[in-house]
Amino acid sequence: MKFERSLAKRYRVAPGEPFRLGDWKPGDTAGLHDEKRGAEKLLQRGVERLTVLQDRLFAQDQWSMLLVFQAMDAAGKDGTIKHVLSGVNPQGCEVSSFKAPSAEELDHDYIWRMARRLPARGHIGIFNRSHYEEVLVVRVHSELLAAEKLPPALIGKDIWRKRCQDINGFERHLARNGMVIRKFFLNVSRKEQKKRLLARLDDPDKNWKFSADDLRQRALWKDYMR
Repeated sequence: MKFERSLAKRYRVAPGEPFRLGDWKPGDTAGLHDEKRGAEKLLQRGVERLTVLQDRLFAQDQWSMLLVFQAMDAAGKDGTIKHVLSGVNPQGCEVSSFKAPSAEELDHDYIWRMARRLPARGHIGIFNRSHYEEVLVVRVHSELLAAEKLPPALIGKDIWRKRCQDINGFERHLARNGMVIRKFFLNVSRKEQKKRLLARLDDPDKNWKFSADDLRQRALWKDYMR
């Protein structure tokens, strides 16, 4: 467990710490890239421990856990959820993927659809994309903000700062009521993203993953990074 703790500490950003994405190397693997078997063994150990801890979480029925995954396209969110959580009992776990909001969701505040998918006590909830899209994709695409039907008086220059405050307040409320929240950003470089998108075209088994929208979003890479 000592190595696992040091690995977590290596990538953890604590509340209040200064942070700049450009200071983190997307290709950093903590030395595990030289020993694939070592990485697989570490993953298996983690899966086994997660299985035991999930049973305790369910039996205690006091806490819940929310895992939030954010990333640029092709960074590996689906694969991470599939492999890391392979040992979790599906009866106590639910994955929610958030794409473009529906008409019903647009008739509510932007956090409403996430709040509906929160895990119950004793359960694990996984968000594949999340409320953070509201200060990312919506910020890059102004037409998405217009579709949210906000009163014009509430749309000012400080709307993004206020949304960050709202998100912090939302998560603080959940934490104070027994929900453990862990957030993961899968960091991929623009070069590696291109490689993975091309692989989707070259591999017939992965063609279904390719979307023309991936290319449109890739053209806005600098906007997303900013």
